[in-house]
Amino acid sequence: MIYLSGERLQSHHVRAAEFDRRWRGLDPAQVYDYLDRVADELTRLHRELTTANTESERIRQALRQWQSRHTDCRPATHGHPTGERR
Repeated sequence: MIYLSGERLQSHHVRAAEFDRRWRGLDPAQVYDYLDRVADELTRLHRELTTANTESERIRQALRQWQSRHTDCRPATHGHPTGERR
């Protein structure tokens, strides 16, 4: 069967997909060529997603480091509970 329940679709799933043969069906070469293109696109998108997740984690870590280095740099409130200056 070509559908996998509960799993993310991966390029190797697309490449391994098999279809029943019919007397008057689609051209198998065209179908499998198209599936190869879809699988290549899935591979590219998974790679880009991994890169984006890695970059966002790097940025999150850098922000945390920046915040911890600058916690003492906040302006003084001069005794006003709301932080407003007169």
